[in-house]
Amino acid sequence: MDSQDDGLKWFGEGFDGFPKRLPEDCVEYTLFIIDSRLKNQKEVLSRLEAVRKESLKLTESLLKDYIWQRDKFKLELESGKGLMYLHGLTNYGDSVEDEWLIVYILRELSNHFPDLWIKVVDTDGEFLLIEAANALPRWLNPEIADNRVWIHHNQLRIIPLTAASSSSTTDQTAPISRSLTIQEACQIITSTPDILMNSPLIEEEAFYRLRNYPDQIQASMHHALITIPRKLASILHDRPTSIAPATEAFYLRDPIALKPLQTESSELIFPPKDLVTVSTRFTKVLYAQLKSQQFECPVAWRDILLQTAKETGESGKRYVSLEMGMKVTSGFEMLVTDSKNNDNRVVRELKILLDDLATWEDSDLPSDQDISKWKDVTREDDESWLDINFEDFERELQGKSQDKKKSGVPGSFGPEPPSGFGDAKTQADLKKMVERFESFLNDDNAGIDGAEMDDMDFDDDEDEEEDEEDSEDEDKDVSFDEKEFARMMREMMGMPPEEDEAEDPASGLRKVEEVESSDDEDGLSEARKIRKVMERMEAELNEAGALNLDPTPRKLSALKGKSKEEAEEDADSEDSDDDVNIDYNLAKNLLESFKSQAGMAGPGGNLLGLMGLQFPRDEDDTASTSKKT
Repeated sequence: MDSQDDGLKWFGEGFDGFPKRLPEDCVEYTLFIIDSRLKNQKEVLSRLEAVRKESLKLTESLLKDYIWQRDKFKLELESGKGLMYLHGLTNYGDSVEDEWLIVYILRELSNHFPDLWIKVVDTDGEFLLIEAANALPRWLNPEIADNRVWIHHNQLRIIPLTAASSSSTTDQTAPISRSLTIQEACQIITSTPDILMNSPLIEEEAFYRLRNYPDQIQASMHHALITIPRKLASILHDRPTSIAPATEAFYLRDPIALKPLQTESSELIFPPKDLVTVSTRFTKVLYAQLKSQQFECPVAWRDILLQTAKETGESGKRYVSLEMGMKVTSGFEMLVTDSKNNDNRVVRELKILLDDLATWEDSDLPSDQDISKWKDVTREDDESWLDINFEDFERELQGKSQDKKKSGVPGSFGPEPPSGFGDAKTQADLKKMVERFESFLNDDNAGIDGAEMDDMDFDDDEDEEEDEEDSEDEDKDVSFDEKEFARMMREMMGMPPEEDEAEDPASGLRKVEEVESSDDEDGLSEARKIRKVMERMEAELNEAGALNLDPTPRKLSALKGKSKEEAEEDADSEDSDDDVNIDYNLAKNLLESFKSQAGMAGPGGNLLGLMGLQFPRDEDDTASTSKKT
């Protein structure tokens, strides 16, 4: 047992811990003060504290009315492995905009402190490099990118391979063709800061999503009129950021959280009484999460929703604001009553406010006159950014955006049609994504794992000559006859052969024999292997009844007792039906698969798309709340 060596480092024998991995939807940022003129840790600590105070001032001025999806930007002083730094970890949930807002804040901080060096990563690693993947040098791959990317003085700086580490005792100029430790990166920045590279092209691609900041901060907010209980309106006025956890509680609800809302005997904290209509501030992500959700009306809200629907219709403004208010109120109800949220700081603050409100009289709540004096109490923003023309969306994904032509120009087709995207930023980001994907597909040096890193494949250099000799044989191994493969697939699925195949049924066999005769090394040709696999698949499918393509098989007993002419006529009619229904089950299964995707991507839609078929979105008629009641 002791003599076996499995190559693993056991605990206590050089084991340096499991690989660190951030939780999902999190961004981590680390800020270092690197200045050779600082003599001791006390001076470094003083500089870090100045950075932290400046971050508070910056966020207060930029984010006065901003609502974070989950966690906010924060910096805390930490130390370890001989280094002292500021560290922060933010869970941005479904709002990727929060992540890029943090990158913008970090860039602004780097402008104020010339000795500040910032490292920012997320669950995917060096996501700034992922954004700039098309502009990166060939040597910079994910295997060696850790701790090489830094933000300094509003620029993106990268530690190159030629950077020498002080830990290299043999050769101070040897390239470091691996990921760096944080200590090595700081040492390189301290000793040779000028060696770090800065490429304007890489920087432009990496920071592309920051092009609209700081205006994007306010553009990401949305105000909407909602009808809610007066008690909740008072709480939202005091704690406007509480809309984020309440929306998440509604969006991620489970049967346990819903239980208090679905029984008439339950005592609601926010009953639908004494309702007022107020303007509430959301982020666009939060508002879309509320707006898009189909939600069964709670028992206590049914009568009032039904009455409003009869008076104004379901498209009336009063009904829409009441429905949104019902969702928001239900979210707060689930947030406060669900025991799993007891440790949430926002929930504890809400419960303190509720305890205070419980001691008040109804007259102590804000009156209609008080509410009318609140800021932006009647503000209602346009919702056109929610409207997406899915035909335009698919056209953008395919890189076939319509050419924009101005009216009045000869040969034009009138005024420019309205865009299929209400949000111009979303359309620009989508176009950028498609452009990057197209450039990747057009890159002859790119493989299934991304760009091929020929310069870094040191282990493959010795086998280069052998690879060249075998390349021709490998091409032969992977090549196959597309027509022959299609013919066998059609035969396996019971589909009729094409005209050329029907005229010469032996052509496929001759092709197989030709392939088999050319294969001298293998006793069993690739074509024969494919055919055997097809036969096994066909046998299994037949056994399961999946290839029973005739949903209405003929019954010979039905022909008994009829004349010969009548029987022949019946048989001919059934044959004609067979010609129509031969692909019935196949088409039915494809449509069922497409429908089960619920408008999202899936195998059925992809397969139909490859065949050139574009099916409309399967939008079921959603029953209104009044109808459900």
